[in-house]
Amino acid sequence: MSVATQTKRLYTASIKKQKRKTPLVCLTAYSAPMATLLDPYVDILLVGDSLGMVVYGLPSTLQVTLEMMINHGAAVVRGSQKACVVVDLPFGSYQQSPQQAFQNAARVLSETGCQAVKLEGGAEMAETVAFLTARGIPVMAHIGLQPQSMNVYGGFKVQGKQPSEQQTLLEAAQALEAARAFAVVIEGVKETTARHLTEHLTIPTIGIGASVTCDGQVLVTDDLLGLLSGFQPKFVKQYATLTPVITKAVEQFAADVRTRDFPTPSQLYL
Repeated sequence: MSVATQTKRLYTASIKKQKRKTPLVCLTAYSAPMATLLDPYVDILLVGDSLGMVVYGLPSTLQVTLEMMINHGAAVVRGSQKACVVVDLPFGSYQQSPQQAFQNAARVLSETGCQAVKLEGGAEMAETVAFLTARGIPVMAHIGLQPQSMNVYGGFKVQGKQPSEQQTLLEAAQALEAARAFAVVIEGVKETTARHLTEHLTIPTIGIGASVTCDGQVLVTDDLLGLLSGFQPKFVKQYATLTPVITKAVEQFAADVRTRDFPTPSQLYL
């Protein structure tokens, strides 16, 4: 689906209909300017809790707050016109009970204007997803490698390697589908397992480190643009390397200031 030809906001009902059609394009956004740049080309703008590391320099997603997600979610909605905006529910904001999840998800929708929320978890979260969807809150599920559960996994490890793990993931995905999640992110999962899940689900799968056969793909935009340093997951493909461009521009600006070559008369009110 090409959002560039859309004239209205894309909602979750349309996303759900894309199963086994043109692959869905999803990228992260945390600010209005970036949302404006990405909006013509994507189907889904994900305000991911990855903003904890990307924007705030935190060690993981676990320190992200609901207020952070709401502030950035509202900015992305303001900066976009066409894409379906999905906002992550941060760690601790939905696991206690379906009622807690509803209270916080309702805040996210009402205060940001987004179209859906995303939450991590397998079959244990199906009751919560059903509680939310029955009350008018669209939910994107997230299975496989779940960054909010990194302490349980002992780090970031590929999921679904063994047949038993594949079956557990399939049962989780089907439970979330039955709870009326409109799509599911499959992260860090063995390719054959991701393919198997995609074939057996009736809702779209959005892959990240999963399979090309998924119904869509998502990446962290800053990874795609080559703006992040340090460890790069295997699933990242850099489509640009902007760090040297930014470094060169700032270096030149600093030099011009120190030599008084900036500002020139053309930048002054004479």
